[in-house]
Amino acid sequence: MPSENLAITWRRLPERYRLAGTACENCKTSYFPSRKLCPKCRRKGKIVPKQFSGKGKVYSFTEVTSGPVGFELEVPYVLAIVELDEGPKITAQVVGISEKGIKIGDSVEMVFRKIMEDSDEGLIHYGYKFRLLRTS
Repeated sequence: MPSENLAITWRRLPERYRLAGTACENCKTSYFPSRKLCPKCRRKGKIVPKQFSGKGKVYSFTEVTSGPVGFELEVPYVLAIVELDEGPKITAQVVGISEKGIKIGDSVEMVFRKIMEDSDEGLIHYGYKFRLLRTS
């Protein structure tokens, strides 16, 4: 698997490590990943940094049984579209669960996990995944 450029890795740290995005102060729309221009307001929009809570709901999901290169040993795993409480939808793995234990609308929260490593001596990539919030 090709290694990611170290400079790109450092630039993406706020997104991967802190779930940081942007918001338009004009139309109040939140974006993840970050945007430099609001697609709704164009030049009239005022983009500002936004820290997301990491909480949301499962919008859709699937169980991956044949993983892409580099993730073959991870299967099976649940991949979901999560709608964050602040609005944006993101794709992420849901950990600690099988397809039978999750449903659309379940509450989830972000967790920090290892995503992959380039090689035994290469970069280790960390980032966000999600876990179910159990309601009592």
